[in-house]
Amino acid sequence: MAETRGLLIMLLIFSEKLLLTNSKDTNVTCIIFDDCILPCSFKPTGTVVIHWYKQQIPVHSYYYNKDQFGLQNKHFSGRTCLFNSHIPHGNASLLLKRVKVQDKGRYKCYTSTRKGNQEIFVNLEVKALIHSVIMEMTDEMVTCSSHNIYPVPQVTWATDPPSAQEALENSTIKTTDHKGLFTVTSMLKILGNFSNYTYFCSFISADKTQVWTASRKKQDITHEEGLALSIPCIAPHSLQNFSFTWTFTSSNEPTVIFRYDTKTRHTFNLWEGQAELDQDLLLMGDGSLLLQKPDIEEHSGMYTCTFSGLQSRYIVETNINITISSISVDEQSVQRSWWSTAASAAFFLFTIILALPQCIKLRAMEARTASHRYNGAAFVGGGLHKDLNATPSYINGQHEVECNRQLQIEAQGELADIKLTAEECSVDLQPGTKIEQEEKPLLNVLDDTNSDAWGKSHGCILSHLYGYVRPNFEVKFNT
Repeated sequence: MAETRGLLIMLLIFSEKLLLTNSKDTNVTCIIFDDCILPCSFKPTGTVVIHWYKQQIPVHSYYYNKDQFGLQNKHFSGRTCLFNSHIPHGNASLLLKRVKVQDKGRYKCYTSTRKGNQEIFVNLEVKALIHSVIMEMTDEMVTCSSHNIYPVPQVTWATDPPSAQEALENSTIKTTDHKGLFTVTSMLKILGNFSNYTYFCSFISADKTQVWTASRKKQDITHEEGLALSIPCIAPHSLQNFSFTWTFTSSNEPTVIFRYDTKTRHTFNLWEGQAELDQDLLLMGDGSLLLQKPDIEEHSGMYTCTFSGLQSRYIVETNINITISSISVDEQSVQRSWWSTAASAAFFLFTIILALPQCIKLRAMEARTASHRYNGAAFVGGGLHKDLNATPSYINGQHEVECNRQLQIEAQGELADIKLTAEECSVDLQPGTKIEQEEKPLLNVLDDTNSDAWGKSHGCILSHLYGYVRPNFEVKFNT
């Protein structure tokens, strides 16, 4: 009987200990570099002893109503604490500050009171979030990378228009730093011409809670100056909250020329009056930039538009080459032709101004010489006299006619010296022969007594003009 009673007492004590010792695992995930709480609770019954361990490594201890750091491992030094004011209420949770990759593992929370002992296990997982994905593009390769990630993410590629997955051959490199964080870089060879596709790369976290996507497109546009130009930039997917920028790069550092944020609705436009956007279209994902009058010097360069949203970034790079418009070329040609014509006319007018006084003087000398020589008679032959004003149609008999008077202009340097000589030539005319006037070339001007002063003056001016331009050139006036 006594033995049975002793066995029952032992069973009761063992059962009580089983009830007081509550072993269970809790899973906790903490963000690297953030503070994290490892939960633990107990039934408060007066004085308590608390010990935290990581696989038998002392993390934090509390007894005699205060923290005890004598046995704490140096890896946790200065990074742990309890919520002391909550301990009397049964809260033994541990605050772990500035979580590291090395902190992950299985932790044990041991509590002891007068009512018994208790152990609670906490599995700590750590991760470093994907904060950004950097995408770069050349004519041959597109590269996608992200830094300070844990654990290693999955990387996928896609294009628009879509391409077969086997065509998207890529290589991914993973490296770790001294903190245990990963840098992941993935490279994909360009398919055909770089402007044919928009490229997408996605980084997917190990626990599938994050999908960070970046896209990039590169294109070239050649456009004539002065004509309005729309530079396209369209987001591949709809975005709710995003910021948007246009940057321009020429020979200097990139300059932000436009910025817009959907949360604040604040707009910044450095090129106001030269460039503009339709904000209604922008909210729908169309951020195309309109250049009013592009200029070769000011607007040729690289334009980059960027949509930055939640876990996404879309970039379009456009190289703009502004060229001289065909209209400008024609205008310049016309302008050069006009100036050439104007210069020629000015030179001609200048020469006439210089030659006119000399011509007037020459005509006066000719008039006096003619009056003295002929004195009203034109022909003398066989005793027959003809008046100069009478134009004969026929001449009977053989007559010798004074027919030639030569005007020679010899230009030596500045103006021509004019020499007048008279020669006679014999013309044998048969009876009944008709004499008709013939038109002469411009520089072989008729200079008979019936020629008016206008013809004589212009012939003289032309003689001076050509004699001035072409030295030693001989001009003849025949009568």
